[in-house]
Amino acid sequence: MAYLLVIDDDEDFGNAVSTVLESEGHEVSVELDPAGGLSSMEGRLPDLVILDVIFPENDTAGFDLARTIVSDRERFKGVPILMLTAVNKKFPLGFSEKDIDEEWLPVTDFLEKPVDLDVLKNRVAALLQKAGGA
Repeated sequence: MAYLLVIDDDEDFGNAVSTVLESEGHEVSVELDPAGGLSSMEGRLPDLVILDVIFPENDTAGFDLARTIVSDRERFKGVPILMLTAVNKKFPLGFSEKDIDEEWLPVTDFLEKPVDLDVLKNRVAALLQKAGGA
């Protein structure tokens, strides 16, 4: 199957996502901050990144990391990014998949937390199939 990288400061959530996706046959690594996620990507390119937005040190760190990944196509070769976030609960901005844009919200897909784990599994499968990595 695929190698997935989960980048989320909520260790319990990251481990739950990891368990669910490993049950689907994927290899999953969890990083708890954007710097660790970037370092992990530099060591091994994932087939898909599952990324949170809000981190304790920076409420927009996930957006910043997504922009870094998308802007460095040579290193990261168009790795798809699935953003899972509770940003709309903390800041009622109404982010959704309609806001996906290479400059503003440079991700492949977007899901709000709390996420239904069956929806997550299906979304991951669809993104991997589209990217050719399943």
